[in-house]
Amino acid sequence: MIPHSELIINDDGSIFHLHLKPENLASLVILVGDPGRVDTIASYFSQIEFTTQNREFKTVTGYYNSKRISVISTGIGTDNIDIVLNELDALVNIDLETRTIKNNHTPLDIVRVGTSGGLQTDLPVNSFVVSQKSIGFDGMLNFYAGREKYCDLDFENAFKVHTNWNPSLPTFYVADASEKLLAKFNSTPFIQGVTISAPGFYGPQGRVLRLPLAEPLLNRQIEEFRYKDFRITNFEMESSAIYGLSKMLGHEALTVCLIIANRVAHKANESYHSAMEKLIISVLERLTTG
Repeated sequence: MIPHSELIINDDGSIFHLHLKPENLASLVILVGDPGRVDTIASYFSQIEFTTQNREFKTVTGYYNSKRISVISTGIGTDNIDIVLNELDALVNIDLETRTIKNNHTPLDIVRVGTSGGLQTDLPVNSFVVSQKSIGFDGMLNFYAGREKYCDLDFENAFKVHTNWNPSLPTFYVADASEKLLAKFNSTPFIQGVTISAPGFYGPQGRVLRLPLAEPLLNRQIEEFRYKDFRITNFEMESSAIYGLSKMLGHEALTVCLIIANRVAHKANESYHSAMEKLIISVLERLTTG
């Protein structure tokens, strides 16, 4: 039995942070950072079945094209993803009443829809990028035993050599997207690439305001890196933990991002909301048709 201190269940039977019960969760989950974006996506649903919110974690479960979907906000960062992915898995693979792991594993399809900064000159603002792999500058997955079995170690080594990785920085990891979900986004307008999840918005993504960078050449090295047919296309802050934990827990995961800034060209679209709505509709259609 899992101790009460390790798996906290609220008085109403819902799981600690997300305030969800197993029956509230669909097998297809869309993750967004912003709680407001949950309402944007849910506005396209033909029917809303359930809604709840605790802190930054807001959930709406409903239907699009007759497909049951849960949209959940995670807040920013892989630390929040650690909470969300573990609690989503617990909802389907742990009996919350007996606190025991179920004999039969239930996989979830988990798709993140978010914003991102482009790292290649040919990736214009308002592009839709699908992450084939995600590099976790956060290092979070290293807290779990056996993560090496689920990560692309050859890619990791090539990137480490290319950047002469500073040992003072977190030990990064590289995790793959779900091939099943990736296949739904293998045509225009979606562009496939490799995404870095950074543990911050400023210094960890190479931005300079008042503080200098420990590795001022790192972004250029990232832009120039090539491994087989892969190149690094964008920065964001969640995908690596989604991919890594999903691999380890037996779920399918994918991230689709709207490029709202091109870091190389120094261009940004502060009024990106109409482009985001186009992305949302495209994602909903790809996930529920064909």
